[in-house]
Amino acid sequence: MAISLTFGVVSLNYTVGEFSRAGPGLFPLLVSCLVFLIGLLTVVRSRFVKPVPLNYNMKNIALVLSGLCGFAVLSEHLNMIAGIVFLVFCVSFAGTTSYSVVRNLKISAGLIAIAFMFRYLLGLQLPLF
Repeated sequence: MAISLTFGVVSLNYTVGEFSRAGPGLFPLLVSCLVFLIGLLTVVRSRFVKPVPLNYNMKNIALVLSGLCGFAVLSEHLNMIAGIVFLVFCVSFAGTTSYSVVRNLKISAGLIAIAFMFRYLLGLQLPLF
């Protein structure tokens, strides 16, 4: 919450503008307000829910980090589609349910479709090929 408050206050140094003519400070202000609201709701909820001990599984942390690093390397040197497939298949080993190749292919296809939408509908320069 403190970090979102800091970004929100700093964004006020820029022109906020209006929703019809947004300035450079509007987006960071809105995002910081949403993150602050999520933090506030989390703090309020934590007062009513019984605490649960948190345990760390280093294997799962290593799998997620490996998936993210592999995604970045493959996207940079090969293409983003290969990076997405690698990410999904690597990170799915950290799950608690049974490993399913079909499920991973469906998730990969959905993420690739979203990447194509970002490229062709929003005009982002993603290295998909």
